[in-house]
Amino acid sequence: MKSTIWELDFYSRPLRDEEGKKVWEVLICETPLNIEDRAETMFRYTQFCPSNQVNSIWLKQAIEDAIAKVPTPPSRIRFFRRPMANMISKSCKELAIPSSASRRTYALYQWLQERMETFYPTLENYQEGANPSVQFLEFKPQPLPDALRGDKWAFVSLEASAFSDLSEWDISFGEAFGLSMVGLTPETSIPGLIIYSSRATPLAAWMSGLELAYLRFDSSSRPSLLLETGENESWILDNLADAKTQGEAQNFEIAKQKAKNVHFLAVQSDPNSESFAGFWLLQELKF
Repeated sequence: MKSTIWELDFYSRPLRDEEGKKVWEVLICETPLNIEDRAETMFRYTQFCPSNQVNSIWLKQAIEDAIAKVPTPPSRIRFFRRPMANMISKSCKELAIPSSASRRTYALYQWLQERMETFYPTLENYQEGANPSVQFLEFKPQPLPDALRGDKWAFVSLEASAFSDLSEWDISFGEAFGLSMVGLTPETSIPGLIIYSSRATPLAAWMSGLELAYLRFDSSSRPSLLLETGENESWILDNLADAKTQGEAQNFEIAKQKAKNVHFLAVQSDPNSESFAGFWLLQELKF
């Protein structure tokens, strides 16, 4: 049976009720897991919440109402807004649905941006104001666990059109999403990183449990290539000691920006392999 993941946000919107109090809203959408998935055609659920009913009881009922509209409940729920972590986690726990803080809420991010720009401003109770950014606590990057260390790695790139048959690739672990929802042209060059390892399959299995977010080049006093995971975990894939690899990492970041921050991470046994132990499409979101 196909696994279904949901993305959830429960927070106040730029709306006011008759008493001038903030109006809250829950947004729930299905996570696109395949390259063919289009976010706008997948399950979406919305419900406004009065400010005096913002609690885990109301949220639990809203999630139950959403579940009633689909054939099967989600296998887990992702959320990105840290201040709401306790309330969301409690509601999900009471429904026996695993939940986790994640920066891999791509469909929800796009949907929320659309509503901020084209939906809320059309409502009579809209109150224009700055949309508060989401603050993620920054933790010092940690050394990569031995179980996740590869033998070597390399920067690569593929045109977006090359991913059209991704569902037919031989991939053991991974996750993708429809590039159409990001709005990339077929000619867009998408950068990536391939990790080669004689232990490719167990390495990819370990990596699949990390809730991968994105890759980034840290150009600080000690340049390094970082893997961001979960809500705020940061891992040092490698320290970049020489100018050549630092230049490659800078070019990787430039290519990322041109591809709307879309990139990929792959794990293979060796450069000649035609299969992937792991393959993840990623996007660095600007919350």
